[in-house]
Amino acid sequence: MTNMQRYFNIAGPCNPEEHYMLPSELRCSEVMGLIRQKQYFVIHAARQSGKTTLLLDLVSEMNAAGDYHALYCSLESAQSINDPAQGIPAIIGNIRTAIKYNPSLPKAAEPPQTEHYYTVLKEYLTDFCIHLDKPLVILFDETDCLANGTLISFLRQIRDGYVNRSTIPFVHSVGLIGMRNIRDYKGKIREDRETLGSASPFNIVTESLTLRNFTREEVGQLLAQHTRETGQRFSSEFLDRLFHYTQGQPWLLNAVAREVVVKILKNDVSQSPTRAHVDQAVETIIQRRDTHIDSLLERLKEERVQKIVEPLLVGETRGVDPLDDDCQYVLDLGLLKESDGLLYFSNPIYSEVVVRYLGMKAQNAIPSDRHAPIAYMKDDRLDMKKLLTNFQMFWREHSEIWLERFQYKEAAPHLVLMAFLQKIAGQDRFITREMASGRGRLDICIQHGGSRYPIEIKIRRNNKTTEEGKAQLSAYMETLGCDEGWLVVFDRRKKPSWKSKLFWKTETVDGKVVHTVGC
Repeated sequence: MTNMQRYFNIAGPCNPEEHYMLPSELRCSEVMGLIRQKQYFVIHAARQSGKTTLLLDLVSEMNAAGDYHALYCSLESAQSINDPAQGIPAIIGNIRTAIKYNPSLPKAAEPPQTEHYYTVLKEYLTDFCIHLDKPLVILFDETDCLANGTLISFLRQIRDGYVNRSTIPFVHSVGLIGMRNIRDYKGKIREDRETLGSASPFNIVTESLTLRNFTREEVGQLLAQHTRETGQRFSSEFLDRLFHYTQGQPWLLNAVAREVVVKILKNDVSQSPTRAHVDQAVETIIQRRDTHIDSLLERLKEERVQKIVEPLLVGETRGVDPLDDDCQYVLDLGLLKESDGLLYFSNPIYSEVVVRYLGMKAQNAIPSDRHAPIAYMKDDRLDMKKLLTNFQMFWREHSEIWLERFQYKEAAPHLVLMAFLQKIAGQDRFITREMASGRGRLDICIQHGGSRYPIEIKIRRNNKTTEEGKAQLSAYMETLGCDEGWLVVFDRRKKPSWKSKLFWKTETVDGKVVHTVGC
């Protein structure tokens, strides 16, 4: 153990001597059982969720225990090589490098001198295993990065070694680790019209595992490590807020904790972090869009992702279909999660960055001088009448333009209104959003100066839409403890005139003041 102070890590795998961390195997406890049973398996999880940390921990523990020779091997450097004639030798090179720097393993032999790339990997691993005094376990990281041709050859040779290992020495247990489940490897290959033949290289996998997020209790244990080493204490309110925003996603919770401790409080351990510090840190991370978040947002451009995500943005029901590769793909990305058979954004941070990212063009096009936050203040309160009336005019002027510019056309009205609100919110206002899955609406709450301003967005589907919306808004207001709210209804029919679409109606619903705003 070094004398350096540990810290919340957001760059690369965790090291227990340098970083606050929890035992990774607790999040994927089945792995050692599969290894003892000589199984080949898959571990898939979203990026920055702790996969590599888990693998390095497992390799270190297995080598220390002495029952196996364990090897960690990343395949990332071979990802751009589609031709297996070059890809397979590159993989062998990565294996040899991993062996070279693993002190528990004997020196790696030279690979066989052959042009038969379709057998050389199997032969190399067989020759290596012959000279070992203990079973060999290899955990291949970034397997799903391999290009199709190399991927197929790699898996075929691993399968060949697997099925013949009762008579020919081969690797005791293999783990294929990546962001995607192995079923998505097959979907990717099918798109390119390549055949796998009758002896599928995928049928040797016994289990497909994933890494769960940290529980609230485990997040508390992580924070407690910092408290023990520095004396800085975290309140239960801080923990609740941190877990609410991150839902235990490892990178996010480390990023928020680091932002609070290092950036906001400047390592002053005499100060106790508050829930307000969490809010500030989350907003900074959302605006900064670190690599982890940016790589996730890039996926939104994919049609298969749009197909799954867009209904959630407008509050439509989206159930989990285990046979839908696109649905499983988005779950594997970590962008969405499943609960009671329905899909939801994995955490409030992801939902917020998705909404802001998709509405960014609209927000940038709104003139700051015409929509400065101070212009919407009246008697220390937000002038919602002025704000939403101005939005009605903005929507009338620009709606056709934005409907054409948006990739997510069904969600365009929601995104443009949220971009408008975000533009005028300023730093002193806080906007929360709830994608009310299955209820055909999006709930928004603007918080400012101790006041809350609930807004509900709906698309007109039929003559009952407005009445349904008023009842839903009244229920939403009840949960917030508000007695005034705003229902924004977008009429996307072409026939009605703007004069009939744009209206403002105020009435009392269940003892609450409801303003219906037509757009």
